[in-house]
Amino acid sequence: MAKTLELQFLNTAGKTVKISVDSPVEPVDQTALNAAMDQILAANIFISTDGEFVSKKGARIIDRNVTEIVLG
Repeated sequence: MAKTLELQFLNTAGKTVKISVDSPVEPVDQTALNAAMDQILAANIFISTDGEFVSKKGARIIDRNVTEIVLG
């Protein structure tokens, strides 16, 4: 079971852009997450193909289960 924290932002074109963080600490501290996303926006270091990150859209934990199947 692999978990990923997905941070969602809007860029200057109004499109959703995402940053993924593998193996996040749970439970997620919403205050710390909000502050981290604010710092990402303030630092202005990420630019997508459609422009800079301009606002927060949301965040979510994605839980992916993988089951290997043995053939033969």
